[in-house]
Amino acid sequence: MTHRIALVGTGSMGTLHARVLSGNDRVELTRVIDPREEAGRAVADRFGTKWTPELGSLSDVDAVVLASATEAHHELAQEILGQGKPLLVEKPVANSFELAEEIVWLSATKDVPLMCGLLERYNPAVMTALALVGEPVHLMAMRHGPYAPRIKTGVAWDLLVHDVDIAIQFFGGATPSRVTSGAGYFHPQSAAGAEDTIETVLSFPTGLATVSASRLGQKKVRSLVVSELDRMIEIDLLRRDVTIYRHISHDSVTEDGLGYRQQTVIEIPELVSAREPLATQLDRFVDLIEGKVDAAEERDSILPSHRVVADVLTQASLPA
Repeated sequence: MTHRIALVGTGSMGTLHARVLSGNDRVELTRVIDPREEAGRAVADRFGTKWTPELGSLSDVDAVVLASATEAHHELAQEILGQGKPLLVEKPVANSFELAEEIVWLSATKDVPLMCGLLERYNPAVMTALALVGEPVHLMAMRHGPYAPRIKTGVAWDLLVHDVDIAIQFFGGATPSRVTSGAGYFHPQSAAGAEDTIETVLSFPTGLATVSASRLGQKKVRSLVVSELDRMIEIDLLRRDVTIYRHISHDSVTEDGLGYRQQTVIEIPELVSAREPLATQLDRFVDLIEGKVDAAEERDSILPSHRVVADVLTQASLPA
């Protein structure tokens, strides 16, 4: 069965979604929706579908991917869910925790599947590491990159939410018992109140996560290090590779007095998948539409990271 999908938003992320939707044989990109005719028609023509300026009736589609500007998510998501259509919404679900909570509540009330585009969950390196890690005690994440004037929100909703979500996944979905954070506001082109850097510490019942996000870097960095008591798992989210380090102590000495007392064993596991994260995410959304994924569990996995980011921003807004 082929599922008819509508795409809302034809910006940089929306265009990526259009490419992946048009290349998946489980779905049909039925139309793209964008109030900007030039942008909307360009994407529609490129991927062989039609353009409309507004949602209107969704009777011609089976589900919707929402990749519009974050500030439009709340109103559009309400309309889509109100018409009973399963929804994949780009992160964040809305530009405040309260509005995101409303959308998740509406999805649950109407029993309509909802998924959030927390894309790093589907990074093959993250998927591989999650399958390997058993008892993490410390996680360090860094998501830094150059300044992008087109992004109006601060780094908490744009960047930090990804690694907060990953940390929660590694610690078994547990809610952090404590969140502490500090933010910096430095770039003259940033909107008032939009943070440029943020440092956060999440305390879990069984460990600690430190998460750093910045848009003032001169190099794009997407790194993750997970420590267990007996090994360290290093994940490069850009190269999509995983390296495991295990320290072994020795007291070996040869007859001439030479020897060594320690060594590090390095393993490079095979990735569980080589697919593009956006394609893996789409497959999961189709599984959700078909009832192969528990809709309640998927819905429940959305708000924990949003709640943490909201707490982080509340702390950032407090006077020093």
